[in-house]
Order: sequence, then C-alpha cells, then structure tokens
Amino acid sequence: MNNNEKFGINITKWCRRHEQEVTKKAQGAQTAGELSLIIDDHRLKLSRLMHERLVHLIVLFITVVILLFSITLIVFAPDTIIASAPLCVIVFVLVCFYVKHYFFLENTVQRWYAIDEELAGKIKDLKT
Repeated sequence: MNNNEKFGINITKWCRRHEQEVTKKAQGAQTAGELSLIIDDHRLKLSRLMHERLVHLIVLFITVVILLFSITLIVFAPDTIIASAPLCVIVFVLVCFYVKHYFFLENTVQRWYAIDEELAGKIKDLKT
C-alpha cells in the first residue's frame, strides 16, 4: 500500500487496473493452468467488488429514506422548513453522488461477469 492509499483506495482506478491486468495476462496465457490462476484471482476481486456494491446499495437505500423523511417534513410540517430544507438539499446531493457511484459499481460487476465467462470459455477451449 502506498501513501496515497492511506485512507482508502480509488475504486475506479483499482477496477480499471484490474481489468487491464486480466486482459494482458489472459492474452499471454498458454495453458489452462495459467488461465485458472488468472480466473481465481479475478473471482476473488469480483467477490470483493460485489461486497462493495452491496454495501453501497444499503447506504444508498438509507440515504433515500432520509431524503424522503426530509421531504415529508417539508410537506407535512412546514414550520420545520428552516431545518428540513437544508437537510433535504444536502441529502439530495448525497443521493445523486451515491447513485452515480452505485451505477459505476453495478456496471463494473456486470462487465467482470462477462470477463469471467470469457476466461472460463478459454479454459474450456484449451482443455479440449
């Protein structure tokens, strides 16, 4: 771990780097054994990414509930608008960023499923 990752990794860069490494290694692999090692590493990282996606889905759900609660306060208790309106705006911005990040995670997981199937197909082809 380098100093730049002291407080967490950049998941976008981590995913892109992994995809590039898998593609490069898979192109250079000659045997089913080499491909098996690549696919094992890929599946480990895929499981970590799926966990990350699940955590972000839960957090997204919670922030949406808070957003709906703050909107409800504005509608049904207009005397709280001084406190609930800023809360609503802040949580709305947070939800927008979470949706963007969750969209990235979901699409990356789907792309990694395709990579997994491609690698498994290559292993099958080499074994026959």
